[in-house]
Amino acid sequence: MMKVDLNCDLGESYGSYSMGMDQDVMPYITSANIACGFHAADPMVMAETVKAAEKLNISLGAHPGLPDLMGFGRREMAVKPEEVKNYVIYQMGALMAFSRSGRLHHVKPHGALYNMAAKDFTLARAICEGIKETDPNLILYGLANSELIKAAQSTGLSFAQEVFADRNYKEDGSLVPRNQPDAFIIDEAHAVERVITMVKEQKVKTVNGKWIDLKPDSICVHGDNPKAVQFARAIHAALKTEGIEVTAPL
Repeated sequence: MMKVDLNCDLGESYGSYSMGMDQDVMPYITSANIACGFHAADPMVMAETVKAAEKLNISLGAHPGLPDLMGFGRREMAVKPEEVKNYVIYQMGALMAFSRSGRLHHVKPHGALYNMAAKDFTLARAICEGIKETDPNLILYGLANSELIKAAQSTGLSFAQEVFADRNYKEDGSLVPRNQPDAFIIDEAHAVERVITMVKEQKVKTVNGKWIDLKPDSICVHGDNPKAVQFARAIHAALKTEGIEVTAPL
């Protein structure tokens, strides 16, 4: 039986916190990438998000970003590999402290850090080294076919190749930047169709109409997508209809 994970970025709020959409999307996902305080979240948000995810047996993942609350971690910064490594270790440790077991399942970099590392092997390796030194049993979630995956392989770290249900792709396998009008998939039926094609045929059509190959281990639905709940629900149902097991990677 085919298997695939369905993940979502959660806990990206501050201060007075109502679970809201996060709570509604959780029944349809199998792993959660939880903000750790650098690009979003605070101790109260982290505690509540972890508690809600654990109640539903959702696999917990750290979602470390650059130290940029004002820019939501989506602005590139000039950072050294050693800084990146320590940023990741620091944020992982913060989230681990809120887990009942004191352990996590995976780590998925956020925003600009994710996109920078997807193209820069040195930064990607720094992330992987930070993960491995903290807990060598964790799984790196990284953009399919990217430098993040190569860095995980080079460090002996387990990895899950991630694809996106709600984002368009460029021909080099990177995501269309958010500031471009064709960056997002907004039609639910189109998103579902793309996901099924990615999982069953291991390919995706780029924004220019070219097909590229990829191997999806995990599908991301962005938590800040206004249609996140609808997308997650529809994708989860479609995967089950196609006989594809929705489960977190081991």
